[in-house]
Amino acid sequence: MAVLLAVWLFAGLKFRREIGPLIVLLLMFMAGGIMAVPFARDLPSGTMHMAVSAFLAATAMFYAALITERPDRIHIIERAYIASAFFCAILGIVGFFNLFPGAEVFTLNDRAKGTFQDPNVFGPFLLLPALLLMRRVMTGPMRTWGATLIVLPVLILGVFLSFSRGAWGMLAVAGLIVYLLVLINEQRADRRLRLVLLAVGGVVAVMALLLVALSIDQVADMFEQRAKLVQPYDGARLGRFARYSLGFEMAMERPLGLGPLEFNKYFPEDEHNVYMKAFTAYGWLGGIAWPVLMIWTLVALGRQMFRNHPWSYFAQCLFAVLIAHILVGIVIDIDRWRHLYLLLGLSWGLIAASRLSDRRLGIGLKPASSTVPARAPAAPAARAPARP
Repeated sequence: MAVLLAVWLFAGLKFRREIGPLIVLLLMFMAGGIMAVPFARDLPSGTMHMAVSAFLAATAMFYAALITERPDRIHIIERAYIASAFFCAILGIVGFFNLFPGAEVFTLNDRAKGTFQDPNVFGPFLLLPALLLMRRVMTGPMRTWGATLIVLPVLILGVFLSFSRGAWGMLAVAGLIVYLLVLINEQRADRRLRLVLLAVGGVVAVMALLLVALSIDQVADMFEQRAKLVQPYDGARLGRFARYSLGFEMAMERPLGLGPLEFNKYFPEDEHNVYMKAFTAYGWLGGIAWPVLMIWTLVALGRQMFRNHPWSYFAQCLFAVLIAHILVGIVIDIDRWRHLYLLLGLSWGLIAASRLSDRRLGIGLKPASSTVPARAPAAPAARAPARP
């Protein structure tokens, strides 16, 4: 990616003003983190933490500029993302069932993680490709379902075997949002009936897949353990929920933050709340910039939900995935999820492309002047001469 950034910049990649909010807010977020680095007790680790964060922010800007210049590149990214997600899901499934010697390298604590370090990132990574394939089933003819019906169950099973409660909830919430968007945008009654029948069939298929999976003792035991809403490490004396209030109190006393990777020096674990981590690791500046970036992106992308662009289907899936990530950020740190910066970059690329398209078509342009000059009074008609 570093090589790609250098090559594209040398080739003249443009950063248009339409993606300005993304660039400015990410730079503010990074500036807050850089100011917090001197407070880190382990200065080399804190510096490396911020270097990686800056790199991820640069990738988001790169994706946004790339899509703004040519929105049709979204189709290449879609195919590549689906292919890579399928590959990762296969590895996660193979590792979970230990189908060959050494396959356990693709698991962590008996949970599928694929090529990722953490199952809690592996599951959400599969979310956008799964939604894109779900939407194909909802809107495409049955003759095009062949490959989709092979890849989609693998992705869903990969999310399930990650045993990430966050990923489960994200898939349910985002899937429902995409379904409602498709249903609202559909005008024909027969196609709406088709969507209803597909929803019923989809629920039945997912339940059947779960029943088959839970019939395996290894899966059933892990599901019984992970399906609890509150785990012991959540509700303990200094558990996840208790750390939220204590962490915010500490952050409010330190405008420049605690420093990167410093929170776990005071508590048993990390923040597990991205909004609190924005304050503790990136100071007040980063703590304000992060939620503003999330909300701004969501609002700007939400305006595209009912537009008729060639990329509208992708924007709808992105919108649903972003809502899910914003919600899950309340209970987990997502500021270092690499695919999140891909989602942000793609979102702003489509936002900018839509604005440029509207500008070329003259949609939403204000007139040069809001006042209309008064018409000059008509000259009085000449009176006919009186008759003698």
